[in-house]
Amino acid sequence: MMLIKKPLALAGALLSLLGPAALAEVDAEVAKTIKARLQAGNPMSSYGEVRESPIKGLYEVVDGNNNSLFVTADGSHFIFGGDLIQVKSDGEFTNLSEERRASHRVEALGAQNVEDMIVFSPKGKTKARIYVFTDVDCGYCRKLHQDMPELNRRGIEVRYLAFPRAGLQSLGYRKLATAWCADDSNKTLTALKNRENVPLNVCKDNPVAAQFKLGNETFGVRGTPTIVLEDGRVAPGYLPPATLVKEMGI
Repeated sequence: MMLIKKPLALAGALLSLLGPAALAEVDAEVAKTIKARLQAGNPMSSYGEVRESPIKGLYEVVDGNNNSLFVTADGSHFIFGGDLIQVKSDGEFTNLSEERRASHRVEALGAQNVEDMIVFSPKGKTKARIYVFTDVDCGYCRKLHQDMPELNRRGIEVRYLAFPRAGLQSLGYRKLATAWCADDSNKTLTALKNRENVPLNVCKDNPVAAQFKLGNETFGVRGTPTIVLEDGRVAPGYLPPATLVKEMGI
């Protein structure tokens, strides 16, 4: 657990240190040149808004896989594959790239329809929410689901998103789709996680494929459960209720 908890705690500290960026607006011609050059080099990718970076002469662009590129004004060179770290005057490090990724995750979650998720809410006041990319056949997904009464008791709402680890042609996909298609999705998902025999029923227009794509492309999910906190921080694995409560400050 320490391997998961430390990055989460560090990310929380980095987010609190950074605060909102106040960067100048990028010249329209510079932005156009950068995006055109990148698009010509890799037409299969997409590129977001061009922004000033804290390094003079470099501009930041996020590609379709949520990777930050630091690009020269003429688009002829860019830095890829590493995070931009700010060294503050007091000696603290701030991961500016992770802050940007967390912000993008928050935006992506905000764009999702909660009605397409399977939600387990507290009976009393909701103090915080977590988003969980889940499968039905992974042991730690079951363990997290067994914690549901305790999570809800502590005021944590759990919003499930589907992530069939074996892909969209797998039995896992059909099981997840069955839960999302059910009249009582909460009860059906619980039964499946408890290894009960549930007749499979894959309805049309279920959101499992879209959520699987979201997990892969925006959140970089590589295993389940993947827990996303409301501020965009990610825990790639199981965390017990006490640890989640501490991380969320509730």
